[in-house]
Amino acid sequence: METFMNYKEKFVHFLLEHGALMFGDFTLKSGRKAPYMINTGKLDSGVLLSRLGCFYAKSIYEKMELGIIPHDTNIIFGSAYKGIPLAAATAIALSAAFDLNIGYSFNRKEAKDHGEGGVFIGKKPGQGDRVLVIDDVMTAGTALRDTVDLLSAHAPEAKVVGSVIAVDRKEHGRDKRLSAVAETQYELGIPIFSIVDIDEIVSVLKSGEIDEAGPEQITAIEKYLEEYRASF
Repeated sequence: METFMNYKEKFVHFLLEHGALMFGDFTLKSGRKAPYMINTGKLDSGVLLSRLGCFYAKSIYEKMELGIIPHDTNIIFGSAYKGIPLAAATAIALSAAFDLNIGYSFNRKEAKDHGEGGVFIGKKPGQGDRVLVIDDVMTAGTALRDTVDLLSAHAPEAKVVGSVIAVDRKEHGRDKRLSAVAETQYELGIPIFSIVDIDEIVSVLKSGEIDEAGPEQITAIEKYLEEYRASF
């Protein structure tokens, strides 16, 4: 398990080392042309997925200790498809590192009417359950809204207590004053946390210890943020 000290910096190094933080010219779901992209799908081995789960677990446990994620959270939920391995890896890491026995759950793309049936696989959310949603990056908040709607429709007795993402890009949403994260938090009434944000990533890049990024990449990101950064 990653140590408590500097785990955010270690996370940035981890993303860079294994190609999950990339520099170039990328078109995002929002249509924006971005000079960097986060893709946790690049972390495609057992070792890398295990380490990624440890970073999520560390971030979650830290926030539980601070009282901003409830200690009685009992389901880690990942929406199909990318969220599925993230939820499973995080639940395993919470057990291994912090002795927290938390269930994990994910949804089918289409409900089944045979076998066990239903929409959910794993620990099915129900009465009294407190659900934490896991994802990688939030662009406009659409995926989280869809997940909360899904849980509200099929597990109204459960309570979504928050969401944890890998990286907060800190870009504005529909309201240019608010980041997509802040906007989505306000609309859904749930807190959203990130392991790191883009400012923390830039700070690590500027440390001079990163071979993968030089002044050109840093300048491109800062110029991009000048255009798209939210005020709040």
